[in-house]
Amino acid sequence: MRETASPRSPAWYVISLRPLGQHDAVRRAAARAGMGCVALSTMRIVVCGDAKTQRRLRDALAAPRVVFTSPNAVRAAASMGSLKRKRAQQFFAIGAGTAAALRRAGVDDVHVPARADSDALLAMDALQDIAGMRVGLVTAPGGRDRLEPGLRARGASVLRADVYAREAQAPSPRAFAALRAARGRWAIALSSGEALRTLVEHAPADLVAKLRAARVLAGSPRLADEARALGFRDLRLAEGARPADLVAARDARGA
Repeated sequence: MRETASPRSPAWYVISLRPLGQHDAVRRAAARAGMGCVALSTMRIVVCGDAKTQRRLRDALAAPRVVFTSPNAVRAAASMGSLKRKRAQQFFAIGAGTAAALRRAGVDDVHVPARADSDALLAMDALQDIAGMRVGLVTAPGGRDRLEPGLRARGASVLRADVYAREAQAPSPRAFAALRAARGRWAIALSSGEALRTLVEHAPADLVAKLRAARVLAGSPRLADEARALGFRDLRLAEGARPADLVAARDARGA
C-alpha cells in the first residue's frame, strides 16, 4: 500500500505580532505567498468607552478635518456611534487598511496618503493650510506620536480622542512552542514598534538570538529604525503596513 506523503514544511514563516484575535489577515497573506504563519500576540485592544472619551470623540468627529490612525481606532469609534461624514468634512486615514475600515463604517469619501505613515499623511495638500482650524484626531495613546505635534505646529486646534488602548501582554507558552516548531526561516511582520519591544522583553532565552536574526518586514522607515535600535539587522521596508504589503517585502532590498 502506497504511503501518503507528508506535506512539506514551508521554507519561510511569518511571525504575526498583531493584537489578540487579529491575525487572520496576516495568515491569509502568508498562505498566498506560500509561507507559514506563527501568531505571537504581544498586546490586546481595549475600547475606551467611558463618558469622557465619548465627549471627546463627539468633538473630534465634529471637526472640519478628522484623522483616524488605525483600523482599531475606526472600530472603537464606530462602536460608540455613527461615523457618517457631514457635508464639507474631510476624513483622513493613515493607510489603506484604515480607509477600508472607514468605508465599512459608512464613510463615503476618505483621503489616504500614498504611504501609510505619519509623515506621508502630514504631507497631504489638504492638511497644509490649517492654521486656526479644528482637526479631530481619533487614535490611541502611544504610536503615531508625530501627528499631533505636526498638526499643532501648523496652527491647528487638535481635538484628540483616545478611543482604545493597547495593553501589552506576553505571548503564551503555547505560542512560543509553535515558534520553536517552525523550522523554516522567520520573518517578522512589523506594524507596531511597541509590539516588537514587548516581544523582545518577553522572549524566552533560547529564542532571543534566533528572533534577532529573523528578517523584519517593516511597514515604515520609522519602524525599521525602531527594529534596528532593538538589535535587528536583517531589515526590509514594505510599501505599507497592510499584511499583504508586509509579506511582499520579504524579498525586497535591505532597508
